[in-house]
Amino acid sequence: MKIVKDISYSDFEECKLDLYLPNTTQFPVMVFFHGGGIEGGDKDTGNIFDGLIDDGVAVVSANYRMYPNAKYPEFIEDAASAVKWVLDNIENYGKCDKIYISGSSAGAYLSMMLCFDKKYLGKHRINPDDISGYIFDSAQPTTHFNVLRERGIDTRKVIIDEAAPIYHIGENHDAPPMLIFVSDNDIPNRLEQTNLFRSTLKQFGYEDKKIVFKLMEGYGHTQYNHATDESGSNIFAEIIKGFIRSTL
Repeated sequence: MKIVKDISYSDFEECKLDLYLPNTTQFPVMVFFHGGGIEGGDKDTGNIFDGLIDDGVAVVSANYRMYPNAKYPEFIEDAASAVKWVLDNIENYGKCDKIYISGSSAGAYLSMMLCFDKKYLGKHRINPDDISGYIFDSAQPTTHFNVLRERGIDTRKVIIDEAAPIYHIGENHDAPPMLIFVSDNDIPNRLEQTNLFRSTLKQFGYEDKKIVFKLMEGYGHTQYNHATDESGSNIFAEIIKGFIRSTL
């Protein structure tokens, strides 16, 4: 594995990314956005994705502007800029044959917005449909609670407007494959919102065969990110690995 850290992908100080490159000359790439409520967290993935990288998948983990120094939709714009950097520059590190956009919690919200609201990637002349797949790990498909806080709205409210990924379902009629994680003991209303997201996809005719749903039983919010199986492999990474391999 080769690691290249703190590459700037835009002019903002916070906007840096790390490359985790497999020991191969050709690889799929997963762009990953961390969680933390858009007010905390960091691009350092620890060893979560080591098994994925060892199996030949490159991981690009990106930071982005957060509260209180950012406001909606700057963090989504940063996520789009990170994807643009990868598409423009990854060939300097090896031949990229597929690209996936992923994230956990708040990072998954950003990934959902890139998938369903075409204007963010479209600003960079990228069609969300041209991405090989999306991985949503315990995303909030309604308007994010910290976007509500920014507006002075009770963060417990369930609001679906232009800041909600689910609002844009139907604008993108040919979405690539999606892997959706949520846990049975997730934060309040997250499982129910995820099920609403899934049923809305179905209502708009998204192909069932392109959607992989994983209900992670016995875990709290994203706790399975660090869980291992009997062989010591990271469960989260192994599921992602299987999803990526199924789409190659």
